[in-house]
Amino acid sequence: MSYLERRGLSRRQWWAIVAVGILHIFLGWFFYTGTAVKVFQTVMKEIETVQIEEPAPPPDEPPPPPPKLEDIPPYVPPPEVRIETAAPPPPTITTQREIATPEPPRVVQQAPAPPPPPPPPPEQPKGVRTRAEPIARTFEVREDDYPPASIRAEEEGRTGVSVVVGTDGRVKACEVVSSSGFPRLDARACEIAQRRWRFKPATEDGQPVEDRVRRTYVWQLQDARR
Repeated sequence: MSYLERRGLSRRQWWAIVAVGILHIFLGWFFYTGTAVKVFQTVMKEIETVQIEEPAPPPDEPPPPPPKLEDIPPYVPPPEVRIETAAPPPPTITTQREIATPEPPRVVQQAPAPPPPPPPPPEQPKGVRTRAEPIARTFEVREDDYPPASIRAEEEGRTGVSVVVGTDGRVKACEVVSSSGFPRLDARACEIAQRRWRFKPATEDGQPVEDRVRRTYVWQLQDARR
């Protein structure tokens, strides 16, 4: 048995394999030498361009003729029939005139205007101090001011006193600063000052403050006047 028979191939199959190998060798040589390119260019030159023309569309069919209209007889209006009727009477128009009643006059009473508020007291400037001012009527001379013993002894003189005026305008303290020479007259002067003298109190920044005032009490027997 030959080698091919031992491989399982027949003689015809073996020649087919040899033919395929020779064909591959020829194709390789054909592309390697550039012969394939020359053949391709020669074939392309021989190819002619053929333009295929599209067939023209069929012509449009003519439109159908319009339908023939039938003759319409002319319109003949019917004869007018007049019916005479009596004319209606004219309408009666009734107008009513409204008389406006004038309204009675209105009396508007206005409330009296309230009185204006009293003006505020004048503001005292800061740091300003006013002195205590004596009220004149409290210093009037009376018949019982002179001590009876001093009248009998005919004592006369001038007593100077220094008084402390409180925030209420009353004398809080009295001190004899110049004597009349008679103790009864000096003591009577301070007694009258503390009991009867009145002052308008001194102020500082608008607020009442204490103040010291000096006055002289004159003792005279002729008319018992200060």
